Amino acid sequence: MPQSEPQQSAICPISVVLPAKNEAAALPALIPKIRAVLPEAEILVVDDGSDDGTGEVAATLGARIVRHPYSMGNGAAVKAGARAARGKVLVFMDADGQHDPADIPRLLAKLDEGYRMVVGARHPRSQASWLRRFANAFYNRLASVMTGYRIEDLTSGFRAADAEAFRTFLYLLPNGFSYPTTSTMAFFRAGFPVAYVPIHAGRRQNDSRSHIRLVRDGLRFFIIILKIGALFSPMRLFLPVSGLIFATGLGYYGYTYWAWHKLTNMSVILFLGSLFVFMMGIVSEQISSLHYRFHE
Repeated sequence: MPQSEPQQSAICPISVVLPAKNEAAALPALIPKIRAVLPEAEILVVDDGSDDGTGEVAATLGARIVRHPYSMGNGAAVKAGARAARGKVLVFMDADGQHDPADIPRLLAKLDEGYRMVVGARHPRSQASWLRRFANAFYNRLASVMTGYRIEDLTSGFRAADAEAFRTFLYLLPNGFSYPTTSTMAFFRAGFPVAYVPIHAGRRQNDSRSHIRLVRDGLRFFIIILKIGALFSPMRLFLPVSGLIFATGLGYYGYTYWAWHKLTNMSVILFLGSLFVFMMGIVSEQISSLHYRFHE
C-alpha cells in the first residue's frame, strides 16, 4: 500500500499530480513554475520508489507526497495520486520537466467549455526520433479507428480531467506507462467529451534517459490498443477480422470450384471460423456495455 503524508479534509479546486521516479534534479525548477501559474492548487508528488531523495526534495518545495516503498510503475503512481488528490480537477504532468506549466491554463479553459478530459497534444517534432514520431502517428490512427473518434495524441501524459470521471476508470488503468492510452479510450467509450490542446513538449531537465523503451513499450501499446478495442468497441475489431476470414474462404471456394468443381473442407472451416468470430464480437459487445451502464 502506498504511504502518504497526513491529509486534511479541505477540498481544493485543482490538484496537480506528478508521478516521479528519481526526478530530484527536475523538481526544484518545475514545482515553482506550477506555483506561479496555479498558486492555490494542490501539488501532489507521487514518489515511485525513488532512491535519489525525490520525495524529500518535493516536500521542501511545499508539495504533498505519496510514497511507494518500491517502484510500482508510472500508471500505479498516477492511480495513487488520483486517489489521494483533493481537487475536483486533476492535472497530470511528467515530473521530468518536459511539460510547460504555462500550458495548464489552456487545458483548464478547455475543460471549462464542458469537456471531461483535455489532453495536451504534442507537436510531432517534440518526439525525439522519426521512429518514435512514426510509431505515435500509427497508434493515434489505429486508436481512432477503434474508437470512432479522432485521437491526436494517444500517449501524452499531460492532461486535465474531471476527478470524479477519472476515478471511475481507475480499475481499468494498467500500472505501466500505458495509462494515457487506456484512460483516453475509456472516456471516449463512456461518452465523455475529450478535447485536445496543441503543446510543445520540451527536453527532459535531467540527464537520465527516458524510462520508456521504444520496442518493448511500443509493442505493449499496440497490444493494449487491441485489448481496449476488444473491450470497448468489440465489433470494430471482430467484424473486420470476420469479414477477412469470410472473404478468404469465399476466394478459396471460388478457386476450388473453378479447378475441381467442388467445395473443400478448408472453405467450410473458413466460413465457420468467420461465423464464430462474428458471434464472439456480438457477445463481446454485450459484455462491453456492462462496463458503462452507469455512464451512457
